[in-house]
Amino acid sequence: MIAIDTNVLLRYLLEDDARQFQKAAKLISGQQKVLVTDVVLVETIWTLRGKKYQLNKDELVAVLQSLFQEPNIRFEDGQAVWVALTDYRNAKPVKGKEADFADALIINKSKQIAGKEKKVFEGSYTFDLAAQSLPGSKAP
Repeated sequence: MIAIDTNVLLRYLLEDDARQFQKAAKLISGQQKVLVTDVVLVETIWTLRGKKYQLNKDELVAVLQSLFQEPNIRFEDGQAVWVALTDYRNAKPVKGKEADFADALIINKSKQIAGKEKKVFEGSYTFDLAAQSLPGSKAP
């Protein structure tokens, strides 16, 4: 197994630098499984949503779904990422602001860790009103 950094994943997704895209595609389509850590995934989504690329929620959901279809890609915690994707996709805006994918992943990773430690998950606390709309999130 190998791991890739955010910039490699972005070059693969965006194809905005032909030379780097070819190298990224060779890694991702190669013989080894490719680890995409939670940090790389969140940085990627953050970058794609940011000022330069401005992908909307539906486009980000499509990107995440496409990564699940890549046969060599393995997520740090695929189950948490999948549930976070579902929560993110279903979240409704609050006062015009949408919850971020990162918020959904934080909550779902927290739920899983609590479960692994055989603890009851009592919520992920945040001041972010949009994030509070996600299942498992609470206001302090």
